[in-house]
Amino acid sequence: MTTAFVFPGQGSQAAGMGKELADALPEAREVFEEVDDALGLKLSAIMWEGPVETLTLTENAQPALMAVSVAAARAIQKGGYDLAGKVAYVAGHSLGEYSALTAAGALSLADSARLLRRRGQAMQRAVPVGEGAMAALLGAEIDLAEEIAAAAAADDGVCQVANDNGGGQSVISGSRAAVDRAIEISKERGVKRVMPLPVSAPFHCALMQPAADEMAEALAEVTIESPLVPLVANVKAAAVSDAEEIRQLLVEQVTKVVRWRESVLFMRDQGVDTLVEVGAGKVLSGLAKRIDHDIKGVNVGSPGDLDTFFNAV
Repeated sequence: MTTAFVFPGQGSQAAGMGKELADALPEAREVFEEVDDALGLKLSAIMWEGPVETLTLTENAQPALMAVSVAAARAIQKGGYDLAGKVAYVAGHSLGEYSALTAAGALSLADSARLLRRRGQAMQRAVPVGEGAMAALLGAEIDLAEEIAAAAAADDGVCQVANDNGGGQSVISGSRAAVDRAIEISKERGVKRVMPLPVSAPFHCALMQPAADEMAEALAEVTIESPLVPLVANVKAAAVSDAEEIRQLLVEQVTKVVRWRESVLFMRDQGVDTLVEVGAGKVLSGLAKRIDHDIKGVNVGSPGDLDTFFNAV
């Protein structure tokens, strides 16, 4: 068995996430306490007590999801599983890259929390609410999604593929008029289902350049080490270990496509047969199955999952 650890992105958040870990495991509880301290904010209370609308705000959801992922990773390590010795790669979907890098020792937990809160705020500031949009094209492979986005952009402004999630799931992002036009074109082109996404900003497109510029400043101020385990980066869909390259790729991923399908295929081609989804939800495990039916998925997001994990590996 060759294993990679993968870390979820925005959309996997849910009220109460991480509470079972914190209640059952001191090493997990310490993660949430450290994140609260780093932010000067009782983020854990928002996660566990709500309201869910506050948790869903990008500036809260991003560090919260990272905290759950790192808490679960620490629980795995406390159980005697050595990431450096047993994991071939780490990878994260969008903000999940910060979770992956924190779990792999490249970023400190406090820096990661502060960076993600700033990232969420910067993304929200980049485009006024209502001026951007995103939509999922279900049943559209990446080539078709790119054609649709290009056609819509020619008519109505910015429209780009934001996520190549695999299994016929692509996400487009851009100005509202262009995304609305892309939805019309998608229906004309026979896309099975088109779903506008309830997001507050158009992530992973050129409209996010102000946020990328702000993150370049923020990332310049923190220490990044080479990770204990190579990172399969969203922007490259290939493994990287150099700290300065990682710093630059974290800036680039704000405006560029999340190449998740290619990232999973890269890991598969390097011999990975098991993806361990570390943190909230089961989105990435589901995507992996659609990308390659032979890839095994294991989820670790609660204390009960730990026994399943250790039995599986």
